[in-house]
Amino acid sequence: MALFDWNDSYSVRVKVVDEQHKHLVGILNKLHDAMTKGCAPGVTSPLLQELIAYTQTHFAAEEGFMERAAYPGLGLHRAHHRELTKQVEDFVARHKRGEVALSVGLMNFLRDWLKNHIMKEDKEYGPWLNEHGVQ
Repeated sequence: MALFDWNDSYSVRVKVVDEQHKHLVGILNKLHDAMTKGCAPGVTSPLLQELIAYTQTHFAAEEGFMERAAYPGLGLHRAHHRELTKQVEDFVARHKRGEVALSVGLMNFLRDWLKNHIMKEDKEYGPWLNEHGVQ
């Protein structure tokens, strides 16, 4: 069972961003599936790294679109991105040191953060980007 089922209500109406969000959801679901099946760190750790790397790629792309469109909420949006990045990087460092394991709580945190971020902050910039030529 998927942790996060994508549906059209999550669309920000910017095609490339929606595709990136779907990809993030896919990685998150793979990580959740591996964790719930009890897969070894040799399986889960690369998925966690992939999630982090793709999240950083996505954040950079999203911020680039906002910069080009002179989106007035870019500063706050960027701060939200940095906050999540720091939280996840801190977790990964602790995970690598063997201090914490992947958990349902972490999976739920990541899912909820992504859902809330898309539905609130990302939905706000969609119309602005569309009006400024980003489809």
